[in-house]
Amino acid sequence: MSNGLVPALEEPLRKVIGPATAKVMAEHLGLHTVGDLLHHYPRRYAERGELTRLADLPLDEHVTVVAQVASARLLSFRSGSGQRLEVTITDGSGQLQLVFFGRGVHKPHKDLLPGTRAMFAGKVSVFNRRLQLAHPAYQLLRADAGDTAEAAEAVDSWAGALIPIYPATAKLESWKIAKAVDAVLPSAPDAVDPLPPGLMEGRGLVPLPEALLKIHRPATKADVADARARLKWDEAFVLQVALARRRHADGQLPAVPRRPLPDGLLAAFDARLPFTLTEGQRQVSREIFDDLATEHPMHRLLQGEVGSGKTMVALRAMLAVVDAGGQAAMLAPTEVLAQQHHRSVTEMMGELAEAGMLGGAEQGTKVVLLTGSMGAAARRQALLDLVTGEAGIVIGTHALIEDKVQFHDLGLVVVDEQHRFGVEQRDALRGKGRQPPHLLVMTATPIPRTVAMTVFGDLETSVLDQLPAGRSPIASHVVPAQDKPHFLQRAWERVREEVEAGHQAYVVCPRIGDEEDQPGPGGKERGGAGKGGAGGRATASARTTAAEPGSAKTAAPAQDEPPDSGADPDKRPPLAVLDVAEQLAKGPLSALTVESLHGRMPPDEKDAVMRRFAAGETDVLVATTVIEVGVNVPNATAMVIMDADRFGISQLHQLRGRVGRGTAPGLCLLVTEMPEASDARARLNAVAATLDGFELSRIDLEQRREGDVLGQAQSGVRSSLRVLAVIEDEEIIAEARTEAAAVVAADPDLIRLPGLRTALDALLDTEREQYLEKG
Repeated sequence: MSNGLVPALEEPLRKVIGPATAKVMAEHLGLHTVGDLLHHYPRRYAERGELTRLADLPLDEHVTVVAQVASARLLSFRSGSGQRLEVTITDGSGQLQLVFFGRGVHKPHKDLLPGTRAMFAGKVSVFNRRLQLAHPAYQLLRADAGDTAEAAEAVDSWAGALIPIYPATAKLESWKIAKAVDAVLPSAPDAVDPLPPGLMEGRGLVPLPEALLKIHRPATKADVADARARLKWDEAFVLQVALARRRHADGQLPAVPRRPLPDGLLAAFDARLPFTLTEGQRQVSREIFDDLATEHPMHRLLQGEVGSGKTMVALRAMLAVVDAGGQAAMLAPTEVLAQQHHRSVTEMMGELAEAGMLGGAEQGTKVVLLTGSMGAAARRQALLDLVTGEAGIVIGTHALIEDKVQFHDLGLVVVDEQHRFGVEQRDALRGKGRQPPHLLVMTATPIPRTVAMTVFGDLETSVLDQLPAGRSPIASHVVPAQDKPHFLQRAWERVREEVEAGHQAYVVCPRIGDEEDQPGPGGKERGGAGKGGAGGRATASARTTAAEPGSAKTAAPAQDEPPDSGADPDKRPPLAVLDVAEQLAKGPLSALTVESLHGRMPPDEKDAVMRRFAAGETDVLVATTVIEVGVNVPNATAMVIMDADRFGISQLHQLRGRVGRGTAPGLCLLVTEMPEASDARARLNAVAATLDGFELSRIDLEQRREGDVLGQAQSGVRSSLRVLAVIEDEEIIAEARTEAAAVVAADPDLIRLPGLRTALDALLDTEREQYLEKG
């Protein structure tokens, strides 16, 4: 497959650097051509003569360090068979031990003399409570190991020069990648520049060939700055052009305009609302109704704060489409959420959701639920209601996508929690309309503006940042169970106080607790769940963790948690719902009604538990993150999140949004055993300090790698961002979006910009182009 670059850059790597190295690059780094390798930029630069920090080495990761040999000892094993070489290196911040065994000791014994400076690469491990690299690869940073004066002179001559440190693997060290780059750099002048000349000159950006030379072989830090400034623009602009072309193409598709009737279903619904819509809800509804009235499909992202009323806005859009003779489908990621949406929609609509039934309103419609676990008779009836048009609104899970499901006239698709669905799934549902239906994507995770432009750049964005009137504030506190066990006892007292005041509470745990032989991240489950934890400190257990079925989140660490959570590798497994519920019912909450809820329960049982909780029959619901989105029980005022450090920032914010939904103030307690100085505690403190979801999402994304930021939403793009930082480079992204829109409006097929077309082809192959077109 051509990667769309000019022939010199299309040259397979095996012809330039040899088949063995090319094979490793293809398999482990995804690099196949000269152009691919030229765009594999250094992660950072070590200054020759400047020692890098050994104090911050991450355990179990492959690292490259520049350091100096402090000592070297050749030791014999006690058995007398074989030798080992122990080398201590230092960089001024700390020390690290290197160890070589058997036949591998001879060359390093000659090379690694005290005072020698070198680059070392290997995987960081622990032996006898000390960090070490076993059999690291190394490259000396001096001329001659035997002549001290000459060695010192060699080090001085290298001082100040920048050593590129490349993203590497165990199979291919950074300096071997650097040697391969040397072999392809002569092809850099053949790189076709994607930026329009006017854009480049107006911003003082260096040409692409010059940027490639400077990023790989900088003479000064200014060279690196020039190169990065240019390459950031490439990434931002080419991606924004891809999204702008998709927006333009969507604008050319036909769709049936859907306008609500002046005295129809929507008007009847609005008339029976017991409260007033917020100005934000009215404004966003106007934007959506304007889109629905056009002859091209709406593609809109609706995002907002937890509890800002997105479901109400989506329901009014669905009613407008039903008014206009069409049908609306809402796709939810889990059965619990689909059932919750169905329940809340039918409650909000009342008699308007009972068309054809005794007591149903004349201008009403049927609202049906469709999930995979429904009984055969109920399923047959739901399918019949859809194909005849009897049901104007359907709410369901992935079951909506199956071939058997046919619509009379699908006019609107509402996707809740878009990040949990694959593109193919969304496309399959959109394909069920006679013409492309309108699309409304909802996300309950607030997204900073520039991330929305980068990840959802093909969608128009509406934001709900007002909470409905009557919503109460939520107080959030971190409960350090390890340092101050009495704080946890006080937490259970607060839960009892809330219940005694007539309210209810949630307790959230990362794991279910009945996993037998369920493969978790660490392998097979073993034995029973770790006990303890609800009444005080938890005891250790040998169990690994398991993901909850039907949830995109794994138990530990949470999916949106930064890789370096500060968690102790020897820490006990995460607390489990079934264990904690049992302990609470027997211990600190023994006088209260306690029930459990998790994704592995049969659907009828889950629904029954939620109904009892919603009716106020249950005091305390102990649950997994199955309650994270959409669950609405206004009487629930308190939430205790156990092992809160196991969840990411945005997930904690989602969970917290389940309380404070009525007139009484909410309380969220984040229980953790992590020490005060850990990164995990810093995240929890950030959540406790603000209720602003947009601010929290910024903090969350600043702590994560760019690839995580883009996640699945851009998995159709060949590479995640290499030099562009979505949060830091807001200005570039915003300018690139404006420039891209202007370029595509003037020349949709980029006929006058062949270099840009070439760069776009390199970013998207046919399959990925279809991905973007489907999204």
